[in-house]
Amino acid sequence: MRKVMRYECKRLLWNRFFVGLVLVLLFYGWQVLGGTTILGVAHTAPFSPWSFGDYLGRMTPLLWVGVLFFLTFFTSPKARRVASLTDAAPMPPHRYALARCAAALTGSALLALICLAQAAVFYWRYFGWCGWGELLLPAVLTLLPALIFALGSGWLLGRWRPWALYVWMLVPFVCMVLPLPEALGIWNGQFFSRYPLTLQGLDPAFSVPLPVVLCQCVLLAAGLVLLGLAGRENKRRRGEG
Repeated sequence: MRKVMRYECKRLLWNRFFVGLVLVLLFYGWQVLGGTTILGVAHTAPFSPWSFGDYLGRMTPLLWVGVLFFLTFFTSPKARRVASLTDAAPMPPHRYALARCAAALTGSALLALICLAQAAVFYWRYFGWCGWGELLLPAVLTLLPALIFALGSGWLLGRWRPWALYVWMLVPFVCMVLPLPEALGIWNGQFFSRYPLTLQGLDPAFSVPLPVVLCQCVLLAAGLVLLGLAGRENKRRRGEG
């Protein structure tokens, strides 16, 4: 299984698409950091959890697209033809699926780390600031539910209809223009820029309302459940074969 995962990681990460995606992330991220974050969000410091969370919120749509593009490597017509061979292999198909899911998760985590590293370089270069412990909570709250949900939902959608992944890529961009409830404010980019204005002080301490936490937890749990369903589907296919 480790060999399969290493092979899939190499296939995902050692190609022009991944290099191009990283370049796009770095370019866009630097534009956000240098044009918006450096001014501070909602009258907070550029390196406050609020401004940092706003930066991650702006990067999330591109990370979402990256996760789903990784999945297209496994759900394309060519990959489906290869699946008929892996079904006949000694290793159970659900273990192949698990290895591929782990590879996609590795690639997604690497993209997220690139965004975090870019912010770290920016903060150190312009402010000499490196208090990353304060930024852990907004990073986990913003990135983890979105990437796990993208992976779980995208995996099932791609196995149902490969073209559905390309439609699903539009979800975060659509959310950015919709008047979502306050509990989903992270998804339309309004939570980090508006909620601090409702708190006392010019640079309030970071806090998250319970409805926002619950919504993110539900999305994370939904992503994990969908990944579990994808694994069970592969077991069922093995049994039918």
